[in-house]
Amino acid sequence: MRGILHQVSAAVMVLTLAACAAPGPQPGEIQIRSGVIEQITSVQIETNQHQGVGAVVGGLAGLGIGSLIGAGTGRDVAMVLGTIGGAVVGNEVQRKHDRPVLGQQIIVRTNNGVLVSITQPASAALRVGQRVYIEGGGDGARVVPQQ
Repeated sequence: MRGILHQVSAAVMVLTLAACAAPGPQPGEIQIRSGVIEQITSVQIETNQHQGVGAVVGGLAGLGIGSLIGAGTGRDVAMVLGTIGGAVVGNEVQRKHDRPVLGQQIIVRTNNGVLVSITQPASAALRVGQRVYIEGGGDGARVVPQQ
């Protein structure tokens, strides 16, 4: 009787641990699907990698310059105004210098028949009818040629 109780409790423990296992890719793993490119369309991709950096740098520069002006309350006001003005100017300078990147919207028909659309920076190595891999998912998905 005691042996059966141990076996049943071991089976329950194994089933419980198996139910807790996460399905799908685990951390550090990349999902890879394969398919054929059906369509490639040229697009412009707006850059946002350094969004806000101009405002921060401008604000810090304005703060530094404002701290050199006056003393006491006047200095505090100069620092606040310098920070705000520097942030506005820095943001405007960055906005004017950020240029869109040439990209491609790629439609891939996966091996199971599903159409997947991915927008990524342009690659001359990709063409319609080519067999490709789709690495990753969501915003991080990329189309790469099969070797």
